[in-house]
Amino acid sequence: MVIIIFFIAHWFLSLFFQTFFLHRYASHKMFTTNKFYEGLFYLLTYICQGSSFLNPRAYAIMHREHHAYSDTEKDPHSPHFFKDVFQMMIYTAKSYSLHVRKLKEPEERFKGNIPEWRLVDYIGSSTVSRISFGILYILVYVFFATQWWMYLLIPIHFLMGPIHGAIVNWCGHKYGYSNFDNGDKSKNTTPFDFLMLGELFQNNHHKHPNRANFGAKWFEIDPVYPVMKLMHWMRIIKLRKAYL
Repeated sequence: MVIIIFFIAHWFLSLFFQTFFLHRYASHKMFTTNKFYEGLFYLLTYICQGSSFLNPRAYAIMHREHHAYSDTEKDPHSPHFFKDVFQMMIYTAKSYSLHVRKLKEPEERFKGNIPEWRLVDYIGSSTVSRISFGILYILVYVFFATQWWMYLLIPIHFLMGPIHGAIVNWCGHKYGYSNFDNGDKSKNTTPFDFLMLGELFQNNHHKHPNRANFGAKWFEIDPVYPVMKLMHWMRIIKLRKAYL
């Protein structure tokens, strides 16, 4: 039971900060917040993603490229140019690495207005940090696993962030239905998206990329949006009125 709780907690906490901080804030600036909370969200993103921490600057630049070139050859992770999801992940990882090391100069329109905390970026992307988190995950399983099959979940912990991204980018542009004609192949993979916290409403999101609520129809519930509304009410963040 401890292992199941640990896995579920890591899955949703990592995913929450990926969609809330990296996607909706760093990439799209759907809300504003003060420096204290920005730093807190930054730190929590690192802690919750752990060994698979994703650099906010690199993530935001790639995501902006994805929207600008959705499902074209310039899209950094369109599934329609790869034979399987693993090939897409490898290509995405290479592009991501170039942005992390600042070896690839992005277009001017993709720069700026991105949170940066160089110390956390350096630590989070370091081999020492990634291995340390990996050892921590393994120790949890050594002490609490009660069945052999539970150990099969460990690799998912190691690559939690990239796995979430791969699911969204592969499924969200190949499988499902469309509410809008966006000129690309974005789909809403499922009418109910609790497991991916609204991220699989890709067709809706590509239609309204800066809208905080990824749902469009009454049955499309984005679980993160009510959390953002509550944080807005508590004055932790301020949602941009045009995107409510």
